[in-house]
Parts: sequence; C-alpha cells; structure tokens
Amino acid sequence: MYLALISIVVGIAFLVWSADKFVIGAASLARSFGMSPLLIGLTVVSIGTSAPEILVSLTAALTGASSLAIGNAIGSNIANIGLVLGVTALIAPLPVRSALLYKELPILAVVSLGAGILLLDLILDRVDGILLLFGLVVTLVLFAKYHPDYKDAVMIEQEEEELPHLKKGRAIMWFLTGLTVLILSSRLLVWAATTIAQTLGVSELIIGLTIVAIGTSLPEMAASVASALKGHHDIAIGNVIGSNIFNLLAVMSIPGVIAPYEFSIRLLWRDYGLMLLFTSILIFLCYRGSKGKGGKVGRVSGVFFTVSYSVYLFYLYYQA
Repeated sequence: MYLALISIVVGIAFLVWSADKFVIGAASLARSFGMSPLLIGLTVVSIGTSAPEILVSLTAALTGASSLAIGNAIGSNIANIGLVLGVTALIAPLPVRSALLYKELPILAVVSLGAGILLLDLILDRVDGILLLFGLVVTLVLFAKYHPDYKDAVMIEQEEEELPHLKKGRAIMWFLTGLTVLILSSRLLVWAATTIAQTLGVSELIIGLTIVAIGTSLPEMAASVASALKGHHDIAIGNVIGSNIFNLLAVMSIPGVIAPYEFSIRLLWRDYGLMLLFTSILIFLCYRGSKGKGGKVGRVSGVFFTVSYSVYLFYLYYQA
C-alpha cells in the first residue's frame, strides 16, 4: 500500500517532467522541419499538454483498466475547469478574446454534447471510439486551416516562442527521453492506482476521477497559472479549453477502441453531468460580454468552480 502511494507521487512527478521535455523536443523537431510557429502552437503544444492523459488512458486500456481510463478523461475535464481554471481565475481574472467565441468554444460545445450522446447507451465501444477519433482528425484539420487575425497569431506564436530552440540532435534526444519516461511513468501510475483501488475496495473509476485526473491535469495547472501571472490571460483559458477538447476526442476514444467498457448510469449523470454543467457555465461566462466581445472568468467564478469541485471530491469520497 505504501509502495503504491509513493509510486503515485513519483509517477505524477515524472509525468509532468516528461510531458514538458516531450513538448520541448517535439516543438523543436517540428520547427527544424519547417513547421510554422502558429501551427506548432495549435497542434504540438496543445496535444503535448494532454500527453499524460493520453498515455495513462492507453496504458490503462491495455492492462484491462478501462474504467480508470474513462474516469481519467472525464475527471481531467472536470479538474481542468473546477480546479485549474478556478485557481487561475482566483490569481488573475481571465478576459476572453473574441476569436475564442467563434472557434474553440463552439468546438468544445459540440464535442461535449457529442460525447454525451455516445455514452447514452452506457457502453463505450469501438464504434464510439472510432467516431471520437474521427472527430479528433476533423478538429485538427479545422485548427490547421483556421486563419486567425493578427492578435491571435501573435498570442499563439508568443506561447510557442517561450519554448527553447534546440538543435536537431538535442531535440531528438529530449523527444525520445520525454516519450520513454511518459510511457514508463504512465505504467507506474496505472499500477499504483489499480493497487490502491484494490486495497481500499474502491472502484478504479473513482481513482481515475480523482487522484489520476488531478495528477494528469498538473501540466495544465502549471501552464495556466504561469500564463496568468505573466499576463497572458488568453493562453491560460485557451489552454484549458483546448485540453478539454483533446481529452474527450483523444483520451476517451482509446479505451473504446482497445477495450470496450460498460459503465453504470451513475457515471453518466454524476460525472459526465458535472462535466457538462461546468462546461456550460464556462461557455456562458465567455459569451456574457458586450456585443462582439468576450466575457470574463473573474474571481467570483473562480470561487464557484473551486468550491464546487471540492464538494464534488467530498461527495465521491463519501460514496466510496
């Protein structure tokens, strides 16, 4: 039991570290092959912050722990809004750029509702997984073809430019090192989470919704808080929205394709329901501004999200 608890901490720490090195290596490699900073920001950096969730979900599905994988996907989205965005908004109110209202937010709304429709039959099967992966491809194509205005281009390039410029040899080294450690730490985290669940008699789903979800959301927490402190509010809120899109399309599709999973109606109404509620409130806050301008996620909203998320965690603990 104690070994599993230590492994949870070590696994999460190495997940966060390796995800950062993986993104640095991948972005530098992409730059060396002539990819524009804008496209790197929209694809490599966005997917890279979801790398811990993707690797944990893949490892869990391959080891027969699909409930942990789907719990990680939905739980990470809840944590991204309730914990990451809530804490970030407490540090600095987050104004919403108008372009976000016409691209990322509509995609997030469609993806969230679409995922719910696929879950209505209480099973995540291969057809569902393939549909989610198809949605991922469509989303990436839309991101690649989207031509933002000058302000958005500067914002995304500014995010990408903060990454170190490495020579190809060092970029390959950090890319492979980050990927290898990601895989190993994901395996360690899944083993530890499964062991703790079996020892305490708690379902793997609950562990995935709480410990694993919070742990794999730490890269988003670090990126959003750092961006807010630097005054890059657009990056802070855009990072959460982009991560939630990729979690539903890339992370939740994996257990469906590899190991279809039947779940209880409680997951649909309690966990997916809270995720949809948080998402709906976030979208409302973003569209609440004056005509043609985005709204703001302020400190009051930050208090609401963090308190609500704390109540949710306490409720899960009480049920478990």
